Amino acid sequence: MRSGQLSLKGRALRLLSQREHSRPELERKLAAHAQEPGELSRVLDELQAKGFISEQRVIDSVLHRRAARLGAGRLRQELQAKGLDGELVAQAMAHLKVTEAERARGVWQRKFDQPPKDAAERAKQSRFLAARGFGGDVIRTVLAGGAREDE
Repeated sequence: MRSGQLSLKGRALRLLSQREHSRPELERKLAAHAQEPGELSRVLDELQAKGFISEQRVIDSVLHRRAARLGAGRLRQELQAKGLDGELVAQAMAHLKVTEAERARGVWQRKFDQPPKDAAERAKQSRFLAARGFGGDVIRTVLAGGAREDE
């Protein structure tokens, strides 16, 4: 191996140093760099055994970075796209439900900060929140009470 080329393990560690990655993400990103069959699995098994790859850390990382701006629907979609265990994703979503209305209100406040004046404005604000993954019940609650509900 030339000094300019990274080993498969080196590539995996470089990716993991930038942010948490799930095993399926690493498999997808590194598959083209594997030089022999089974090499990638061995490297990932070793990294997982040493604790470098952790599904729970990936979930925690995504929630930490994105939960303040996104609803449970979008977050669930992102976590599932990373190939994470369905049970872990479901547990994370259950914890998020507690703060869903509060987070939606915060997102709404930063963007609009005043109740809709007419049906068109209400539709615009609803679409904005829905696009960020907030559910219909939460959107109705936020738009009905606006930011003043908890003041």
